[in-house]
Amino acid sequence: MRMDRHDPVDIAVLGGGPAGYVAALRAAQLGASVALIEERELGGTCLNRGCIPTKALLRSAQVASLLATSKQFGIHASLEGIDWPTIFGRKDRVVKRLRTGVEHLLSRGKVQVLSGRGTFLGPNRLRVENGAGEQIVNARKIILATGSCPSLPPIPGIELENVITSDEALALPAPPESVLVIGAGVIGIEFSAFFRALGIPVTVVEQCEQILPGTDPDAAAELTRALKRQGVKFHLSSSVQAIKSAAAGLQVTLQDEKNNARQFEVSHVLVATGRQLRSDEAGLPESGLAIERGAVVVDAHMRTSLPDTYAAGDLVGGQLLAHVGYLEGRVAVENALGYNRAIDYTAIPACIYSWPELAQVGLSEQQAKERGISVAVGRFDFRANGKALGLGDRDGFVKVIVDRDSETVLGGVILGAEATELISELVLAVQAKIPASVLAELVHPHPTLSEAVMEAAADAVGRAIHK
Repeated sequence: MRMDRHDPVDIAVLGGGPAGYVAALRAAQLGASVALIEERELGGTCLNRGCIPTKALLRSAQVASLLATSKQFGIHASLEGIDWPTIFGRKDRVVKRLRTGVEHLLSRGKVQVLSGRGTFLGPNRLRVENGAGEQIVNARKIILATGSCPSLPPIPGIELENVITSDEALALPAPPESVLVIGAGVIGIEFSAFFRALGIPVTVVEQCEQILPGTDPDAAAELTRALKRQGVKFHLSSSVQAIKSAAAGLQVTLQDEKNNARQFEVSHVLVATGRQLRSDEAGLPESGLAIERGAVVVDAHMRTSLPDTYAAGDLVGGQLLAHVGYLEGRVAVENALGYNRAIDYTAIPACIYSWPELAQVGLSEQQAKERGISVAVGRFDFRANGKALGLGDRDGFVKVIVDRDSETVLGGVILGAEATELISELVLAVQAKIPASVLAELVHPHPTLSEAVMEAAADAVGRAIHK
């Protein structure tokens, strides 16, 4: 396909992450000519520096954790050592296989991938620069999906060696001797679980009074207790004031809510304080796009303030999740090609892959009450679930949030083994407005972890049997 000023494509996508490559593939499915511009690896942060590599590493850590508890199952095994290069080599192979799969899908869909730095020149025009020179891409419609990058807070010393973000943590050549994690959000908690399961001392510092701010307080509190039992140390309602070089590597000064100061020496500091939307580059600020609080402004159809220009994924803010990017990318490109789809964020699941796992969807109990809804809450603990006891994973619970008047499922929280898999039943219930009484009567196989969802729904409508 020839790309120049006189031969526009139907769709040009800037950014090859979840939102971008899915938009490109969907456009190709619909018969459009497509160009996809990506400066780095296809698949974006999720595939290369986020969701996928961290889950591969966490699997290795889970194996180590299982060995450490093998005696309770009657198996006398021991952890003889950690082969760091093999752990990270396996992670790299998983990532490469999936990235190759994305490349194959784009090739099969006849999407032309242009490698290089893309710049948005305004509606219908992009510039691509690489070692071979510069190229102008004209397009009838443009999808912006430039994503996000790790955010660095203004802490003195944050530029020091061995102060790392999640990007660098995924490329460590050797295990750190000790880690202090700044931030107890999803990234901080998952890396804390990984490092600790491999025997590395971990201290977590969080400004808020609970880990995973915004998460169900009961789930956050129980997960905190579980991680403490695993050896993770927490300093909540505290902030990092400064980082300096020290004999052990780095000296970190903390301040708590009472202004008391403490100092720690660690080999590494992991900064996990969130992500910054990449709206300040690629020509976006100069283009005239409406940008508010770092996010490109879009409507429910993913249209930006400029004609023929759509945006999707992390760039538009909201929940910075790959599956949200998938949805937004599809909706953006379908609307660009003449459809009329609106985004529905009612039932977006959010997952944390710690031990135990945590997943939630829909309205929390507090959010439902703030909307003036009369709420009924059903709960069932995994310690009363036969499958959980058999697995030796008794931590956690299922909580179902229900409209008391209509019995409609409004939201749910699952803390426990396989929570990130179990949450899909509640996603369906929230999206389809299924009454809790239907879930309570739905036959679940026994023994399974999913029975806890049924039992929690039954509890919400006063029909609990095993509680």
